[in-house]
Amino acid sequence: MKNINYCSSYPVSIWVTQWGSKDLGEQGLTAIQIIRNFYGANMYINSANEVAGVPASWPGSNLTTGSRGDSVRMIQDQLNAISNVYTVIPKVAVDGVYGEQTADAVRIFQQTFGLPATGIVDFPTWYRISELYVAVTRIAEL
Repeated sequence: MKNINYCSSYPVSIWVTQWGSKDLGEQGLTAIQIIRNFYGANMYINSANEVAGVPASWPGSNLTTGSRGDSVRMIQDQLNAISNVYTVIPKVAVDGVYGEQTADAVRIFQQTFGLPATGIVDFPTWYRISELYVAVTRIAEL
């Protein structure tokens, strides 16, 4: 790989050509041909099966008692998967309704994993649940 000193004296066109890959693409080379041009003939592009069940990003607002919808359903499902390993966390109904049962399970999850035990799925709680869900279901290893 070529080193480029980041200096204001370089013209912008050098930056957007990707060190020649743009020109190779314009010549009709495929992505793998361009990769092999730079890194050698033993480079391959593999495909993998789609990984299902990957947690979604935080919905942008806290989940609290009275919240409803797919985000609540997903958290309920993830809490149940986590509770298969961390049995102190109670199972909850996966109904998409954030009731007291879900709030209690979230509170116990938060206590167990060192988060403020509010019973509210805020940003840090959402991602800690997602992290633990990935770990206990091992979807990250697929």
